[in-house]
Amino acid sequence: MSRKVRVGVIGLGIMGQTHLDVYSQMDNVELVAIADQDEARLFGAVQAQGNIQGQGQGQADLTRVQRFTDGYELIESAAVDLVDVCVGTHLHLAMAKAVLLKGYHLMVEKPVAKSHAQGLEMLALARASQSFVMLGMCLRYWPAWVCLRQAIDDKRYGSLKSLSCSRLASFPEGEFYNSCEQCGGAILDLHIHDVDFISHCLGRPS
Repeated sequence: MSRKVRVGVIGLGIMGQTHLDVYSQMDNVELVAIADQDEARLFGAVQAQGNIQGQGQGQADLTRVQRFTDGYELIESAAVDLVDVCVGTHLHLAMAKAVLLKGYHLMVEKPVAKSHAQGLEMLALARASQSFVMLGMCLRYWPAWVCLRQAIDDKRYGSLKSLSCSRLASFPEGEFYNSCEQCGGAILDLHIHDVDFISHCLGRPS
């Protein structure tokens, strides 16, 4: 694709704001639409991103993005190539389905869904579509983790028999993180990074 990828972001919480910051620094991305139920956060995000304009590589005027208080309205109305879904885990499946049925590419925050069954349903939707689908397992690309993966591949430590991870940070505060219904709890929301990395390094268990 020679032109910039037009992106819409749904959900402007911690991760949504982080994604906005990253997109503002990418030359090949044009942020065209954002959505959040909270109007103060919706307009505040545009203001904050507009203030950092020019610090990164991106040159898009982020103060001109379309704003929606309904994510589904963004999916139906905005002229996008890719939709980045950063809403609560319990909303992922329905929103991903709407994105894929419109024929857009999809970026969805981790974890992919609230349950194994929902994850399989989303996988089936992705395979049936002509769209690219990416899950936000960002820690795979952290320099330390990339270095460790390379060391494992190079067998610097010999033949690896097992790998374990410990997560010492406290769970973030806030209503969303206190609700298993919304985020899935500490195991699903945070430890999923460790499970993914172990599988990434050692392969899926048989």
